[in-house]
Amino acid sequence: MDQQAGSPQDAQSAPGCYRHPDRETGIRCTRCERPICPECMVSASVGFQCPDCVRGGSGTGHAPTAAQPRTIAGGTIAGDPRLVTKILIGICLAVFLVQLSVGDRFTDSLTLLGQAYVPVLGEVGGVAEGQWYRLLTSMFLHGGYVHILFNALSLWWIGGPLEAALGRARYIALYFISGLAGSALTYLIAVPNQPSLGASGAIFGLFGATAVLMRRLQYDMRPIIALLVINLIFTFGWSNIAWQAHIGGLVAGVVIGYAMVHAPRERRALVQYGTCALVLAVVVIMTVLRTAQLT
Repeated sequence: MDQQAGSPQDAQSAPGCYRHPDRETGIRCTRCERPICPECMVSASVGFQCPDCVRGGSGTGHAPTAAQPRTIAGGTIAGDPRLVTKILIGICLAVFLVQLSVGDRFTDSLTLLGQAYVPVLGEVGGVAEGQWYRLLTSMFLHGGYVHILFNALSLWWIGGPLEAALGRARYIALYFISGLAGSALTYLIAVPNQPSLGASGAIFGLFGATAVLMRRLQYDMRPIIALLVINLIFTFGWSNIAWQAHIGGLVAGVVIGYAMVHAPRERRALVQYGTCALVLAVVVIMTVLRTAQLT
């Protein structure tokens, strides 16, 4: 039987605005969860907030009780969701300008190198000689204009949306650990005196995590799969490409990305950062094993 407007059941169907009790509304503040009418709605990054929460108060003498809006991975929603990506691109560009200004001596001192005799310096250098920093510094070096352009564009297209989806802290962890995994695999199986450089390992990690995220959100997987296939063709089809860095970064990105978007809510941080620590431990183990072989 249909209910008539104005009946008791209908009056209880929607609460009144906390500032205008006579106005029924189905919208609630995303922070304090109080009902708000259209006049009181203040647009936020996710949903709407009430005027009191926007001003920093609750209007009732206590702080808002609702949880802060989070990304799908549990990260904090930032005002600029691409800030870290912009900083990473900026660092790569700045280092590339230094490479152009200072020359090969600067690049050679920071590039990934397992072990090699350097006649000019008269000494042996490389990760095997304790220069572990090369695993990290090589991620910000590039071998030419095409190299830096391709990686910067890839980082912007792939990294920006992924940073917004994961949150800054998780995105930073994913980027750096994927890059280190690519460097470690290169150090483990590549020729010791073969130098390599570039952000490709980290970027392939972002590719892997993006594929996991798209599957989690049930998006069409064909575009990201096609992009991965094209990049893998370039990886194995062209010479002078450190395919080990690409594969190492990709595998690490898939593992970390899966933990980021599939971790159970009640143990989310533990699973996510525990997985990051586990992958980082594998990086250390690979580096130690290779160093033992070469020394």
